[in-house]
Amino acid sequence: MTNEVVDADIQEVVDPSRANYGSDNIQVLEGLEAVRKRPSMYIGDVGVKGLHHLIWEVVDNSIDEAMAGYCDTISVTINPDNSITVRDNGRGIPVGLNKQTGRDSLEVVMTVLHAGGKFDKDTYKVSGGLHGVGVSCVNALSTMLRVEVHRDGKAYEQEYHIGQPQYNVRQIGTADDTGTTVHFKPDETIFAETVYRYDTVAGRLRELAYLNKGIRIQLTDLRELDEQGNPINTTAFHSEGGLSEFVKYLDESRPALDGMEPIYMESEKGSTPAQVAMVYNMEAGENVQSYVNNINTHEGGTHVQGFRSAITRVFGKYLERNPGLIPKNATKVKFEGGDFRKGLTAVVSVKVAEPQFEGQTKGKLGNQEVVSAVSQIVGEMLERWLDENPKKAQAIVRKVLISAQARIAADLAYSRIMTDRKDFMGGAGLPGKLADCSDTDPRVCELYLVEGDSAGGSAKQGRNRAFQAILPLRGKILNVEKALEHKIYENEEIKNIWTALGVRLEKLGDETVMNLEKLRYHKIIIMTDADVDGSHIRTLLLTLFFRNMRALIENGYLYIAQPPFYLVKKGKEERYCWTEAQREIAVRELAGSGREENVHIQRYKGLGEMNAEQLWETTMDPNRRSLKQVTIESAADADHVFSMLMGDEVPPRRDFIERNAKYAKVDV
Repeated sequence: MTNEVVDADIQEVVDPSRANYGSDNIQVLEGLEAVRKRPSMYIGDVGVKGLHHLIWEVVDNSIDEAMAGYCDTISVTINPDNSITVRDNGRGIPVGLNKQTGRDSLEVVMTVLHAGGKFDKDTYKVSGGLHGVGVSCVNALSTMLRVEVHRDGKAYEQEYHIGQPQYNVRQIGTADDTGTTVHFKPDETIFAETVYRYDTVAGRLRELAYLNKGIRIQLTDLRELDEQGNPINTTAFHSEGGLSEFVKYLDESRPALDGMEPIYMESEKGSTPAQVAMVYNMEAGENVQSYVNNINTHEGGTHVQGFRSAITRVFGKYLERNPGLIPKNATKVKFEGGDFRKGLTAVVSVKVAEPQFEGQTKGKLGNQEVVSAVSQIVGEMLERWLDENPKKAQAIVRKVLISAQARIAADLAYSRIMTDRKDFMGGAGLPGKLADCSDTDPRVCELYLVEGDSAGGSAKQGRNRAFQAILPLRGKILNVEKALEHKIYENEEIKNIWTALGVRLEKLGDETVMNLEKLRYHKIIIMTDADVDGSHIRTLLLTLFFRNMRALIENGYLYIAQPPFYLVKKGKEERYCWTEAQREIAVRELAGSGREENVHIQRYKGLGEMNAEQLWETTMDPNRRSLKQVTIESAADADHVFSMLMGDEVPPRRDFIERNAKYAKVDV
């Protein structure tokens, strides 16, 4: 069986090695049955990410209408029961007899995989989503879905239960507008969680508004209302500046280089339209966000390759034409492609009629023709900009020189780590504080990054020595958001983390990539105290992994431990609680008919307050613990949050804290 999604999914339901394996052991899953049988094949997973993917698939259809020029307003509503309503003012899904199937076209679109206007290039030149399986998958994975279409002066509707029509498409009245409304409720028997996260939805809709300038997208959450009955969370997304405003948003907390405004480039080469916005800031990191047909390609691909090659080529030629820009004492500095991208924030967006995706998560564009198209567009327009803006160009060259010198220093610092490391598998050269595990299979090994020697001592005593390793960290590690690259590699705690993990950096063209071949643990678990300092240390570590070891997150290796907040006791009976609600329930149940004063509540502020046995029972035992896997739902939003929280600019951080103050917990 191939990975291609087909209408009838044939699946083996017994072990073929059994003697009675025959024709009767083959199931043919008709239509949407295949989606319910193997939902992860269609939407990625059945966790929080897959849950939100249902919204993206419906919204993508509305965005396709907008890209075709027929829609400018989209609304998304999170209803009190966590159902979702998406409404647009596009042309409306066609209604009427479909000659190919003999069924109503609306019903075909909603219930048949690979059905829709996206396959007709006269209808949609480019499109996002799952290419015809999107809305039908949403239907299959919903206990209820209702679609209403306004078209040709009439209003139509049809309802479904787990993908099955409950009645024929019917007219319900007249309409003086056009558009489609989809209301669906995810199936609780399919998804591990069915509570939508407002910030996650808002992040994606904000992204779409920037990528499709002029479109208005309204997000409303009806689950929480104020005293007047108005939604507390509601946001309107609209951008007239498009990608230029996008890079400004991403760089909100980074000071621009020499007061630069974003450089915007838009053109079409070889039937590939491309838009690029870029700006340099005062910091050292590179932040390139890329999209194909509005889909985030978090692993990059040929469009990013074309962009980077153009940057290297154009600036290299500019320096050849203007040798006087390099001081005499720095003429021996050898520039690399990455030097020209330090402090660069950019968004690259292309439209491709038939995109080919690569990589495990299909997040990398593979169309080779896109390389030259983007390279030509960026090369021609950036070269013109440099000639027209000599002072800004000189500021960028000064930045490039500083970046090159910093890169040389960082290479030396990193080389020292590699020299000191020696042979990992033999155990030599590992950090002195690391209590390693005896197993050497990284697939079963875990590394706990623990705050402080006290908690580290309890963890070392309570762990399973066969597969759990402990690395205590001394205090707060370096804030990598504000540090020069060579300072990162020289930091003792960060050096210990690098050395313990066994990963290394390698040059791939003009990129530096992380090689995970010798990664020693496939679970890296951050375990910090449940107080303000612990939260800060956790954020510093997350910043380190996001900025300098992102491959570990993208491969699913990073986790956060969840130690309990409370121990509720009455006599010999005790219960651990992770939330306020659990604590209240435990107090009531343990008190019984007696007085609650007889129930003792212990608030855990630090891991060191738990002995080894308690730490094992609550936080480290794989059969009882709760771990949160760290994922990147939106690289653009993650970059924005990290730069805001850990950067130098105070106003954006203050605004963020004020907006989210209601979610904060105060230690007393």
